[in-house]
Formats: sequence, C-alpha cells, structure tokens
Amino acid sequence: MATINLIDKPRVRPQRPPWLKARMPAGENYEDVYRLMRELNLHTVCEEARCPNIGECWNYRTATFLLLGDVCTRGCRYCAIAKGKPKPLDEQEPERVARAVQHLRLRHAVLTSVNRDDLPDGGAHIFAESIRLIRAYVPGCTVEVLIPDFMGDARALQTVLEARPDVLNHNIETVKRIFPRFRPKATYEQSLILLHRARRFDPGLRTKSGLMVGAGETIDEVLQVMDDLRSVEVDVLTIGQYLPPDSSYWPLDRYYTPEEFAFLKEEGLKRGFKHVESGPLVRSSYHAHEHV
Repeated sequence: MATINLIDKPRVRPQRPPWLKARMPAGENYEDVYRLMRELNLHTVCEEARCPNIGECWNYRTATFLLLGDVCTRGCRYCAIAKGKPKPLDEQEPERVARAVQHLRLRHAVLTSVNRDDLPDGGAHIFAESIRLIRAYVPGCTVEVLIPDFMGDARALQTVLEARPDVLNHNIETVKRIFPRFRPKATYEQSLILLHRARRFDPGLRTKSGLMVGAGETIDEVLQVMDDLRSVEVDVLTIGQYLPPDSSYWPLDRYYTPEEFAFLKEEGLKRGFKHVESGPLVRSSYHAHEHV
C-alpha cells in the first residue's frame, strides 16, 4: 500500500471548535510582564511561539523564558519561532533572567531555548548559569528547564544537570511515524535517549515530556509514545492540541475533543505517569508549578 505524504496531501482545514477559546492578552499584570521583558531585553516562548495561553499566564505573572536569543537554527515544521542565523551569544542573559524572576516574585521559573546548533555546547552553559543565578536571586524558587536535544551531546546535557534543575523537560512533540518530517534534524530515539540519560544521572530528578495531537497521528500511536516515555521513566506528561501558526506550517489534521483529551489523561495515569496535563490548550509549561 502506498504511503500518504501528509505534507503534500491537500486538505481543508477543520473548523475551529467552540471549546477552543483562550483569554485575550490584557490587564495590569500582563502589561507589567510585557514591559519587563522589553526593559531587560528578554524573550519568552509565550510570544515567540504564539502561545494561546499568554493572556492567562501573564496575568498570573508567569512566563516561560526563552534563552539563547529568538532565532532558531532548525526548521521544525510546527514551530512559529523565527529560523535562520542567530545573533552572537549573550553571556549576560542569565543575570537578566534572574532579575526578571525576582521582579515577578516567582516560586517556579521555567526556562527554555531556541536550538543553537552553531554553539559547541548548544548553549547548555547558559541554562546552567541561569539556574544558579535564579537560586542566588530568589532562594526557594524551583526551576524547570525545557531543553533541546543538544544534537545528542551527553556532555552538554550533563552541564545542565550538574546545575540541579528541579524539573528536566524535553518534549517528544509527536509520534514516531511523523517525527522525521515534523522535526527535521532531530530523531525520536535521540529524544528518548536524552530523557533516559537524565534519569540515570539523578534517579530522583523529575523528568517531563510533552506532545501535540491533531497532526495526523492515530490514538494508538499516541499510546505508544506514552509507553516509550514510561520505558525511560518519565514522570510528567503534557498533551495539547496542535495549532499551526498559519497555512505554511505542518497541516492540521483534526481537533481532538475534550472527551478524547480526558481519555488520554486516564490512559497516561494508568501507565504510571505521576501527573498528566491533557487538554486543547495545554502546552509544556501550562500550570507547570502544579506539576512540581
């Protein structure tokens, strides 16, 4: 039987369902976070990836900091972050991130980054320094890192782990069949190896991963991803609806219903995940403080 190419397959984009609604970005806290990011010349994945939860999260004075600039060296088919040649590395960025965490009075800070395949360590030392400075500026604040795969470099991963984040997150993003076209320059197996290495480094570390649904996968394939993540002892799983930024990105196959998200949460808990966040607008750092 011929394989269908999801990229080339013509389709009509499904109609947005009534349950898929996000809060409009507005309010005093939202404005404060917006102003702070401009003053400190910082980036957030909330803005760069066009997260639908930005209004809700920023009004709760939470944001996911995007390290290593705002230009990614990879060309993933689902992500709205700018792609191309990044600016030179900013070694002072960790200190400004720590100051922002202090200003926002965060109890749980989430750090992620673009991919920087142009750097020898993929930017791992910036993650590590950010963790250390947040702890110095805001004692008691827990730190979660959502890291790239560092092109499989175990030494780069160890640099991050030695700074002792409270949560190590690396998103698998999609099912194995779609993965090579959804995430060029990455591999499904490499992501699992990273999560396995993190568990071996510190058996007590909370590990986390997430994926998006509605990109053309089947429910059985999603359940297989759960089994694969549990095989490397991932603790926390997030599942959200894939929402392409526009028609030039990977096509949307369908919207999952709230009942399907509830089913996936139940299946995840059955498989031994300690926490499963599953819903249409769920993203990696959505309600992240509750996962801790």
